[in-house]
Order: sequence, then C-alpha cells, then structure tokens
Amino acid sequence: QAQLVESGGGLVQPGGSLRLSCAASGIIFKINAMGWYRQAPGKQRELVAGITSGGTTNYADSVKGRCTISRDNAKNTVFLQMNNLKPEDTADYYCNANDVFRNSYWGQGTQVTVSS
Repeated sequence: QAQLVESGGGLVQPGGSLRLSCAASGIIFKINAMGWYRQAPGKQRELVAGITSGGTTNYADSVKGRCTISRDNAKNTVFLQMNNLKPEDTADYYCNANDVFRNSYWGQGTQVTVSS
C-alpha cells in the first residue's frame, strides 16, 4: 500500500528554521516529481516547492530564497529546509509524489506554526 509519511513540523519562532522530511513507500512505479504543498486555515492548498527526479526545482514566490527542496531518489525521500520562517508560513504541510503514470499520492500532513 502506497504511503507518504511526513515529519519535522512543529512550533517555531519567527526567524527560525524547520526541516520537513517525507518518506514514500509502497509505490509500485518509479516516482517522478515530488513536492510540498501547504494549506492554511480558510485557504486553498498551494504549492510550496517541487522537485523532479532529475533535480529540477521550483518554488512559490513567497518562499523563494528561504526554502530549499531536496530529495534522495534511492530512498524515495524528499526534504524541505525552511529558514527565516514568518507567521504567514503557518499551515499544514503536505508531501506529494507523482509516479511516471501520473498517479498522485499524498501524505497525512504535518503542522507548522510560526509564532512568538
């Protein structure tokens, strides 16, 4: 059974850092793109950052320069390093993976709260 398990969320003060991790398992076909999305209360889910199997990355304008996405293809794991966090980064963060047949998989989410 396909499963994405996130970790690394929590409470952090403004200006602080967090590193999110997501490990994928049980996905039969090769994983192509992986990414992180977030959803704040009352708002739509939005892309934070994505990365292809070849390492090409893209970021939301709101996090450019503050976040870095990376992955370990051998372990089907994706990471999101977030620095200089702001209160507006507060949201539930979801890991996403798409296989070569465009099947899409989601994690259960991890909460990030940025507050003093």
